[in-house]
This record gives sequence, structure tokens and C-alpha cells, in this order.
Amino acid sequence: MTKREKLNKLNRYWQENCICHLKKTATQAVFGDGNAESEIVFIGEAPGKSEDISGKPFVGASGKFLNEMLSTIGKNREDIYITNIVKYRPPNNRDPKPEEKESCNEWLINELKIISPKLVILLGRHSMLRFLPKEKISDVHGKLFTKEIPELGAMNFLPLYHPAAALYNRGMRETLIKDFKKIPKALLKVK
Repeated sequence: MTKREKLNKLNRYWQENCICHLKKTATQAVFGDGNAESEIVFIGEAPGKSEDISGKPFVGASGKFLNEMLSTIGKNREDIYITNIVKYRPPNNRDPKPEEKESCNEWLINELKIISPKLVILLGRHSMLRFLPKEKISDVHGKLFTKEIPELGAMNFLPLYHPAAALYNRGMRETLIKDFKKIPKALLKVK
């Protein structure tokens, strides 16, 4: 079975069996999307309105900015895999609650097991806190971490600000673009 086939099977399973109460208010589950063979996985926090409607992660304004940033490092959406820690949209785009993150956690862990990326880009503090719970995004954005994750083994993480933050704060935009350009160097370090 290919990685894509394994991911499709995983998504069908969790779409049926996920106990996240956000299923009741969301339009649909938003599965991870992109290249199942990618060396890089991007993890955001939760689907927004556009994602809830389309069923794909990062298709709204944040996704457009993410696509722009990918092009600055010679990549496009087909080159990477992107997902969220929570697979259903929280009402009014509020932050996901701890129990919502927990109910989607095994789904996310299994995605990472299947893809087995060399580098995980953590977009924003919610995804960062899942894997680097003692850190502050303002202190560690753009810094490479290798950490042992009980369910996954040693993983390489690069926390970045979420693209949505850059849409509202011009200074943050420049920081995110600068940090994004560290991705190719980080990938070379972890090969």
C-alpha cells in the first residue's frame, strides 16, 4: 500500500471514529493535503471558514500567503504535505480547546507516522505547543529543534509564526518571510 493509500484509509477511519465534538458544528473534516512522500510537513492549528467549506487545509487568505512563501524557497503546494492539529473548524474560528486537540491527536500522530517527514514546520503556537509545550513562539520561531516524541521517535521541528498573524501585522510578515527562508537550510541539516 502506498503512503497516499494509507493516508486515505486513515482519514476514512478517523472521519468515522473521531470523537471530537466539533464534528457537530463543522461542515466536514479537513484532511491533510499534499505530497504523501514529502520530506516536509506543515502543521497548522485548525481549519477556518474557507477550509471548512472546501475540505482542504490552508485555502483562505493564510493559505494564499503560505503559497507565496513557498514560492520564495522554490516550492509549491504539491511539494509539501499540510495538515492541522484539529481536523474540524471551531465555531467562529476560535482557538481550539485542549480537549479538541486531544481528540484529534492520534489522527495527527498517525499522519506523521505514515509520511515520516524529515522536517515538521509548526505554524503558530497551538501546533508548536503540541510538540514543544515549554516554549514560547516569540522566543523560538525560526529555530530548529530535534525532540524525542514518544509515539514517533526523534523528530525535527521548525516553529514559525502562523501566516494569519502576518496578515494583520506587517512586522510579523517580514519576520515570517525571513524565518521561512530558513527551511531549506534546516532541511539540509536534518538529512
